[in-house]
Amino acid sequence: MSTHAQLIDGTAIAQSIRVDVAQRVAATRATYPRFQPQLAIIQAGARADSTTYVRMKAKAAAETGIALKHVQLPAEATVPEVIEAVRKLNDDDAISGIIVQLPLGEHVGAEDERKVTEAVSPEKDVDGFHAYNIGHLSSRASVPLFTPGTPAGVMRLLESTGVHIAGATAVVLGRSDIVGSPVAAMLRKRDATVTQCHSRTRNLEEIVKSADILVCAIGKAEFVHGDWIKPGAVVIDVGTNFIPDASKKSGQRLVGDVHFESASKVASHITPVPGGVGPMTVAMLMLNTLTSAERLWARARERTVRPLPLFVLDKVPSDIEIAQNQTPKPVSELAFELGLRADELESYGKYKAKVELSVLERLSHRKDGKYILISGITPTPLGEGKSTTTIGVAQALGAHLGRPAFACVRQPSQGPTFGIKGGAAGGGYSQVIPMDEFNLHLTGDIHAVSAANNLLAAALDARMFHEATQTDKGLFSRLVPPKKGVKEFAPLMLKRLRKLGIDKTDPNSLTPEEIKRFARLDVDPETITWNRVVDVNDRFLRRITIGQNDTEKGHDRVTGFDISVASECMAVLALANDLKDMRERLGAMVVATSKGGDPITADDLGVGGALTVLMKDAIKPNLMQTLEGTPVFVHAGPFANIAHGNSSILADRVALKLAGTEPGDSEDQAGFVLTEGGFGADMGAEKFFNIKCRVSGLVPDATVIVATTRALKMHGGGPDVTPGKALHETYTKENLETLEKGCANLARHIENCKKFGVKVIVGINQFSTDSPAELELVREKSLAAGADAAVVSNHWAKGGAGAIDLAKAIIDVTSKGPSEFKYTYDLEKTIPEKIEAICKEIYRADGIELSELAAKQIETYTRQGYGNLPICMAKTQYSFSHDGSLKGAPTGFTVPIRAVRLTAGAGFLYPLLGDMQTMPGLGTRPGFWEVDVDTDTGRVVGLF
Repeated sequence: MSTHAQLIDGTAIAQSIRVDVAQRVAATRATYPRFQPQLAIIQAGARADSTTYVRMKAKAAAETGIALKHVQLPAEATVPEVIEAVRKLNDDDAISGIIVQLPLGEHVGAEDERKVTEAVSPEKDVDGFHAYNIGHLSSRASVPLFTPGTPAGVMRLLESTGVHIAGATAVVLGRSDIVGSPVAAMLRKRDATVTQCHSRTRNLEEIVKSADILVCAIGKAEFVHGDWIKPGAVVIDVGTNFIPDASKKSGQRLVGDVHFESASKVASHITPVPGGVGPMTVAMLMLNTLTSAERLWARARERTVRPLPLFVLDKVPSDIEIAQNQTPKPVSELAFELGLRADELESYGKYKAKVELSVLERLSHRKDGKYILISGITPTPLGEGKSTTTIGVAQALGAHLGRPAFACVRQPSQGPTFGIKGGAAGGGYSQVIPMDEFNLHLTGDIHAVSAANNLLAAALDARMFHEATQTDKGLFSRLVPPKKGVKEFAPLMLKRLRKLGIDKTDPNSLTPEEIKRFARLDVDPETITWNRVVDVNDRFLRRITIGQNDTEKGHDRVTGFDISVASECMAVLALANDLKDMRERLGAMVVATSKGGDPITADDLGVGGALTVLMKDAIKPNLMQTLEGTPVFVHAGPFANIAHGNSSILADRVALKLAGTEPGDSEDQAGFVLTEGGFGADMGAEKFFNIKCRVSGLVPDATVIVATTRALKMHGGGPDVTPGKALHETYTKENLETLEKGCANLARHIENCKKFGVKVIVGINQFSTDSPAELELVREKSLAAGADAAVVSNHWAKGGAGAIDLAKAIIDVTSKGPSEFKYTYDLEKTIPEKIEAICKEIYRADGIELSELAAKQIETYTRQGYGNLPICMAKTQYSFSHDGSLKGAPTGFTVPIRAVRLTAGAGFLYPLLGDMQTMPGLGTRPGFWEVDVDTDTGRVVGLF
């Protein structure tokens, strides 16, 4: 058959599109092996035509390197059931595109079909049927995420002819939402003059004759004849109609909406049926799926945080004034920017939320971001700004330099909040907000720790009372009461039996001797190490007598309270790697020793599971933000003198994954996690390296040591710095001589951190009274002591803008290869050897001196199997030595170890140096005098 029109070969064009898609998939996967476009098709029932369409799409997907997930539902599936299947696919990061194969069945009408298609996320609507995409397609001012496959194919076929669409007269015959209306919108956007017609349009033949471009999608076989068509017009036939044909084996023939034979003699270009538009639909669907995969892949790696504008005043207001003058982003918005999913977030109000630990599994493939410890020199009682520096650098990296950056800080105790020191949200223009929520209850983690701690204390005293007032038989009967006439051991009881070497599971089979051993913990009251806790500074609870009521029958004893953050439960929270690990650690906590010399644990008391239940939500890190809208994880708050004084491993791990890179990403795409260690580097940093890193397996890339002229002058012989008293002029005027002497303290901290094999950057926290000469002297001394960089930072007064140079130094130093990280001691060494290693290597002591009590305790812990634990030194934060009055960089001293205590659950031993208090006291003029609520607005006032 001879024709005048040039055939538009949809089969060949579709094939070229599929080849291009396959090449793009392969090229991206060569760089990013985890990149895998995946199309999901939901099909209800097994209609023959639907199954055929699914098979066609599966074949095209296989050819293009796109994975296919076929979700087969029963034919009678209800609309809510289909929508639930859609939602699961929406939430599945592995799925790039979703198609609901229509129709869904006779029981599903048009309105319900629309509900189903609207349930598909617009970002995965590769069919382009969602109202979002249709609406944007129809608007001249916007671009849809996806265009329906058939209309997109029509436009590709038109483009292949070389016809000038702009200015052309186009007629679209058909008004369906799937083809006619989208094609008309697309032609209109390309500046064609469009007339959209349908079967009831008057003067249809005359309108069609005016068309330079004719698109037929009316659904009537051979409806348009050649005499309707303008000579030289381009004809796109979308119709698929079957008409009888006795010459065909099937008895029918596929034709379009255009009478091909007559039209081809008039048109300049025409699509055949089959072989025209049909193949394009599936090809464009594959292209849409790839486009979606590329878009989702890029967004998952982008992590673009919208900075909050910061309006800096020359005269810096109070911390709370600054914080309350900034409006935070909704935490859901921040989470979205970080790449967190909605189901990974548990909001507590507008501006804070807990993050589910499942994110670690989802992002397990990522390489961790850069891991930076923020530490400091030996501080004054006023603190030297580690928290402020942590926040300021995070703001500089995230809001000014465009790098993913997370600050990880501890939750502050209400003790210092209402005492003298104040909170720990940072200060000035480098703070966590809302700072009042940060410094007060937050999400209740400290309350959960307190409840767990005190439940264990109650369980211990109750058990001692019941053992003292009951016979072996009576005690056993109450511990293992019959249920419906049958006695059964609780699971934790079986664990205790195994610990005792009793291989029995039937309570009735125990001998009298076994009953006694099982039922009686036989606590030695002199060995009890477990105190109750409360999260306020209450000096009068340091030593108390309990059991004075008549109901306790004279079983009183002397004990005391610690502040909540000194609880071993808090240390466990900070060092746990997951919920299972926390459960094991809580159960392993030792509260006393039996009279036979055996350790008594929380699981022996039967309370380990209950402790975990009380803390199961506390294990999730808390997400907040800085003044400039960059993310902060606030989690755990272990006491920095007694415990290891660092925020949680889990917060760091979550942040490192969120800041991490995909396989194939360049190094400069890595984000930064800034985690703070309490007090000076001889305290928080040493414990971070030797304890926290040992437990987590994480290796730091660098350490920032925060230094101030104020603290260095104090170490150079300046007068005492006392909270609440005005500073001596030594600290407010230039004094290079005193400052230079004090730099010995900074030099030792630099040398110590270098011993761990990590790079060191000194952040000089600038005060308004610092002179340029003083700041330059500290910088020179830092570099001379071996620091890899030393930078002045003014983030307190300027926010992230004031820390840009320090942030750039961190980027530069960490780009020069990984750390050569190492510990101070091997765990296999004896307890005295490990203590001595810290004292000699970090403090520069000549040696240690064990008290008789400490020696006895070490012998007991070694015999009980705890000799291989790391060491967590409990000493003053105001000196390298055990004596807070020894400033600078003292040498020639011996460290007295007055006692050694065990935290078996947290997993360390802590030697006590000097007169360490685990319950602070309130001063004469505590900070709570200023704290109040504006009863008109409900806002907190007077908080710092």
